[in-house]
Amino acid sequence: MDFLNFLEFKITDVIDIVLVAALLYYIYKLVKGTVAINIFIGIVIVWALWKLTELLQMKMISSMVGGFMNIGLIALIIVFQQEIRKFLLMIGSTNFATKRNFIRHFKFLKQEALPTMTDVNAIVGACEKMGATKTGALIVIERTNSLDFIKSTGDQMNIQITQPILESIFFKNSPLHDGAIIIQDNYITATRVILPVSNDRNIPLRFGLRHRAAVGITEKTDAICLVVSEETGLISYIKSGEFVSYKGLPELINLITKDLE
Repeated sequence: MDFLNFLEFKITDVIDIVLVAALLYYIYKLVKGTVAINIFIGIVIVWALWKLTELLQMKMISSMVGGFMNIGLIALIIVFQQEIRKFLLMIGSTNFATKRNFIRHFKFLKQEALPTMTDVNAIVGACEKMGATKTGALIVIERTNSLDFIKSTGDQMNIQITQPILESIFFKNSPLHDGAIIIQDNYITATRVILPVSNDRNIPLRFGLRHRAAVGITEKTDAICLVVSEETGLISYIKSGEFVSYKGLPELINLITKDLE
């Protein structure tokens, strides 16, 4: 029967399926934890129904659902304006193949790879001191994805990292303590930066806006974040939108150093 011809797979069909699955995954990751997830699931169901009716050659219902999908596309662009913008930002910031990760595949080049220039000990040491006094802090460390799109929301800087400098920035009476700081290599390149806040409902309620902002920027870029809680003084390490667990500050230093290699 002709309608069973779709069972004859070609290599292009496999590639097509993989690309569609990747696209759906990115969209799901974007809207997960928001009210948009229900609309997204509804769209997927309607689209699957449309393709099923086309496959079964049910022309009337297929034309009705197809017309709804075509006309509704403009409405969806308006409704999902913010989500589409975030999606394009996430795609543009995705780290598919970094230079550092590429070099790791060649062991004979390992000695040529330069170690990170970032003073991780100073950063973690400052976080430890701020945690002891329950001084809130939000530190974003840039990796391969550029953070210029958020640096413009704060004050541009070019200050070499030292532990006293970091502590003074987040001192409660300092004019620079609000917002996040951006670290690139071994320099503080921006302060008072406003970060996008994650809408993920799975984040425990005990975490405030600093933690949500850290999750938000690490969801959209490959940056890593350190957050010092103003309520508890605990230090949180966040990467790829997830809280990374660690045992003790030496392990935290090793994790950050490894992630910056």
